[in-house]
This record gives sequence, C-alpha cells and structure tokens, in this order.
Amino acid sequence: MRLIQFESELGCRHVGLVADERIEVLTGVTSTRELALAAIREHRSLAEHVQSQAREAGPLYRELLDAGRVLPPLDHEDTAHCLVSGTGLTHMGSAATRDKMHQQGEQDEAKLTDSMQMFRWGMQGGRPKSGNVGAQPEWFYKGDGSIVVRPGADFPAPDFAEDYGEEPELTGLYVIGDDGQPYRLGFALGNEFSDHVLERKNYLYLAHSKLRYCSFGPELRIGPLPAHLAGVSRIRRGDQVLWEKEFLSGEENMCHTLENLEYHHFKYAQFLRPGDVHVHFFGTATLSFADGIKAQAGDQFEVSLDEFGAPLRNGISICRSGISPGGVKPL
Repeated sequence: MRLIQFESELGCRHVGLVADERIEVLTGVTSTRELALAAIREHRSLAEHVQSQAREAGPLYRELLDAGRVLPPLDHEDTAHCLVSGTGLTHMGSAATRDKMHQQGEQDEAKLTDSMQMFRWGMQGGRPKSGNVGAQPEWFYKGDGSIVVRPGADFPAPDFAEDYGEEPELTGLYVIGDDGQPYRLGFALGNEFSDHVLERKNYLYLAHSKLRYCSFGPELRIGPLPAHLAGVSRIRRGDQVLWEKEFLSGEENMCHTLENLEYHHFKYAQFLRPGDVHVHFFGTATLSFADGIKAQAGDQFEVSLDEFGAPLRNGISICRSGISPGGVKPL
C-alpha cells in the first residue's frame, strides 16, 4: 500500500491511495499525520485504518506530479514539530568512499580513520538479536520540517555551498503517539542533499555539511521493508544523463538492523514528544561525488526504486545565505 499527500488546484490538501493511473482520494482526510494518529487511537494498523476510509476517484497521478502538486508524504502543520535526522555508515558499500574522504594527507593507510572505525563497530555489533542493544551508529541532525522540499521542487543551495551532492537512500517516517511511543508509518525514497567537499576538508565539518535542504517521497510505502532493494540514482543535465549508478538498500545490504537504528534515535527522551513527526534517513551506499561528479545549478537528481512507485526528482537552484558577515545586531 502506498499513500501520497497532494494539493488540489485550489490549494486544498488531500491524502490519496496510489492504486493505478488515477489516485483514490480518502474522503475528508487532509493529513497523513492525523490519519496515523487516528489509527493509533483506534488501536489498529495504518493499513487497516486506510482500508476503513471512504474513498472516491481523484486526479491522474501523472498530472499531479507534472504540476508540482504532490507534497511530502508526511509532514506537520508546524514545521518546528518535524525533526529531520539521519544515520551514516550503515550500508556495506558506504565505508570505502567515506574513508577516502576523511583520510588526511600523508596519513598511514594502515591506520583506521574514524569512519572506518565506526563502520567496523557496525559490522561487529550493529545487528543484535531483536530486543537487544547493538552498536551505536553515526547520527546527525539535518533540520526541522522547513528544510524539506516537495517532490519535483528544486533544492535551494546556499551561495556559500562548496558542493551540491545527492545521497539516495531510504527514509523512515514516524509519528509520536499520545502515549509518547514512536510509531513507524512506513518508508519513502529520500535524497539527503549534502556538501561533500566541505565534509572532506575535515570530518568535524560533517555537522555543517548536513545542514542543507532535502526531499523524500513522493510516496509513503506502508508495510514491511523488503530485505533486498536495488534502485538507481541519476543526475540529468539538460537532456543528457550525466551520471547513473545502482544503489542497494534493505537490511541484507546494511551492517545495522533497522530496529537498532531506530532504537539509537528514539532512546533520547526529547524525541518522544506526542504529536511530533520524525523523518529519518537511513544512509546511502552510492554517491556521484565518489566518481568525481560535480553537480551544478540546473541539474536534476532522480532516485528510483520500483517497490516505491514513482521516482523522486529534484533540481538545484542557488539561494542567498541567511545573513551577511556582521549581520547579527546587538539588542
């Protein structure tokens, strides 16, 4: 089962079930978050709750995508109550690229970088038996809901950015119930846009490099995640495909279980505020940056994975930074 959120031509919000070419609109439902909270309160699964809703024939899915009217599949009306975060070095193919990025000058190759040490901990202890605590992964903060752009929209890249790098990956989408319990609605495709040139300068710049816009969707996939997933990440420049590569995900291709990654995020009590939304990026194994590609304004990213329906596409545009030097005023 796959859901989308979208806007009508008049700007009214709707939730729709992706069934065929035409969306089935859930009557009277305007928010995936409220739909999920209602399911929690009625003690049934999200899929069961969706099936219980009245539905009517809606617009053509392709027309919604082409018109830019598809929203992220989960959000919060107050963006400050949506936390966007992620974990890295979680996939089998992710360590070599990060290790190369973080080696410094004449560093002895026999000495492990922090990246490789973190990856090794994941390989050794990231897959504990269910109910047990495993190795703690790398974790980063990306922003609140204001840094999420809708599918099809451009990433606003700040004018001080040194790189415009895609990170194709899966996201987990969550709401916190009235009881303070996190509930996973499902998964979506994601592009965790980052600045890899900045990160390569020094690993301690990782936190800065992640403070960029991102996107996920267009669809929320409800239900268990397949153990093996193979998708494609592309960069288009005009009518040409500049770069294309397969990416793998799913637990068969990860050194951490999803349960372990979720535990190490939601173990923090401040992330359990009732009603909040969490969007968590699970990490990537494929980067165009590793192949020497430098994206530029006007390029378009495309992340596709058959099990997740329509691909996620986003462009790049340059925006001004928040303030100029000396822009903070004493009060």
